[in-house]
Amino acid sequence: MHRLSYTVATALLATAGLVPITLAAPAAAAPLPSVAAGHPTDRPGSDAAADRDEVRIISVRGAGPFRIGADLARLSAAGLIDSIAPGCAGTVHTGVTGAWAGKILLTFRDGRLVEVGTATAPPRTPAGAGVGMSFAALEEIYGPRGSMIRNDAGDASAYLVRVGSRVELFTGHPIRPGVGYLQVGPAYVVERGFREDRSC
Repeated sequence: MHRLSYTVATALLATAGLVPITLAAPAAAAPLPSVAAGHPTDRPGSDAAADRDEVRIISVRGAGPFRIGADLARLSAAGLIDSIAPGCAGTVHTGVTGAWAGKILLTFRDGRLVEVGTATAPPRTPAGAGVGMSFAALEEIYGPRGSMIRNDAGDASAYLVRVGSRVELFTGHPIRPGVGYLQVGPAYVVERGFREDRSC
């Protein structure tokens, strides 16, 4: 899925109780956890693992308890899932409960989490990038690790950062310039969905 339609995203976030989007202070103003190559170390007992929820980090691994590959039934049983919207071809979009409510949307395929997306700031990536930034600012943050890409039809562009087989994808906003949506997950879902301009 390259991005949720803004109608679906708005409906899910509104159902989850999202207040109007506000931009956070510049990334430099908020302390970030220890990072290695721009991403949390996730070692047991590391500052990154302990602080991730506090600083609202979204990475290619997921966000908070919502880890890529997580089981929808288990997250639901734990009371962490809200606002379920069935998609096509075994895809389900959901909101979440708890501290992350109104901040992220999840996409599951065949019961497994394949994408975490956000239209708010925070959360930010481990490198400090997020919604509301300009694409030029992303280029300054990521340097050669990221690049602008276009979809196969040539009518949309996005900023892509690869981390192994997973990606961070920053797409535009329908009204104002800059980043309007950030998605993380496996390249075969997030990047491929954007390039092929499909939602399933």
